[in-house]
Amino acid sequence: MKKLPETRELPAATPSADQPGLAASLLVTSLFFLALQDGLVKIASTDVSIWQFQTLRSALNLLMLVILARFIWGTVRPRPKRFWAVALRSLFLVGAMIFYFGAIPFLSLAQIASGLYTFPLFVALLSFLVLKERVGPRRVLAILAGFCGTLLIMKPGTDAFSYTMLMPIGAGLCYAATVVTTRRLCREESPVTLAFGVSLCFVSAGILGTVFFSAVSFPELAAAWPYLFTGWHPIGTGLLLLVAACSVLNLFANIGLAKAYQSAEASWLAPFDYSYLVFATGWGFVLWGHLPDAVSLAGMVVIAVSGGFVAWRERQENSARGADFNRSLR
Repeated sequence: MKKLPETRELPAATPSADQPGLAASLLVTSLFFLALQDGLVKIASTDVSIWQFQTLRSALNLLMLVILARFIWGTVRPRPKRFWAVALRSLFLVGAMIFYFGAIPFLSLAQIASGLYTFPLFVALLSFLVLKERVGPRRVLAILAGFCGTLLIMKPGTDAFSYTMLMPIGAGLCYAATVVTTRRLCREESPVTLAFGVSLCFVSAGILGTVFFSAVSFPELAAAWPYLFTGWHPIGTGLLLLVAACSVLNLFANIGLAKAYQSAEASWLAPFDYSYLVFATGWGFVLWGHLPDAVSLAGMVVIAVSGGFVAWRERQENSARGADFNRSLR
């Protein structure tokens, strides 16, 4: 790749350079395929363990990343500036993966998606606790509203409640920790570096889990939760093709998400992000005939509205801080 002259600078991103229509299309399309991927994972969960699945899928992801880095990002060296920060971010994502995919055999896609999409509320909470950022009363009310929406879906105290419903919320918390870690510690890292870090961590976690649960037996847990507490299972060609399809969907959907957020402001895209709830519900119905009841649908709407409000308020405060900074330079 030809190096730019030292005196030439890339144009700064400006509002006129944004492509909101393209960004929204990429985002919605990527989330559509991610929801399909999660549906395929649910199908595969009856024949493999989570550790085996992640080993295979992440290895394929890593292989494709190496090919992309070699032939498309040939000049990019995926060496982290702060190894421990990239490792911490990757570990949080591994935690999100275990909670999220661990719940797949037991819950509908709509229930899992609703739990995950509490993450904007956790981001606001962690930003206050960890980053010491100001969280105003309206955002506090939005967080409480999102919590109420979660209760509507979980229905604690009723026969519909299961402790496995806490797992997607754990995924939301881990993902929020990933967002905060990225914001605070990994802003100078290359996206390629972060992608490699996550893939390596996923492969490592998958191999460790597969080896451990293949060597150590937990009969009662394995009988009740085979997806979480077993190791290697015999696999056939059909299952390998299913894992490969999940890998391709996952990698290219995430590339689409990255491009979407490079093409428009994140706060503008936030409402479109919640289309995943719609797609997860749709694929759940197409593949298994699952449809949430009216109370659960109301909870999903409350979570989406409260999360979107939190993102909007963050954009307003960021804009205000930027305006104050610009005035200070005059």
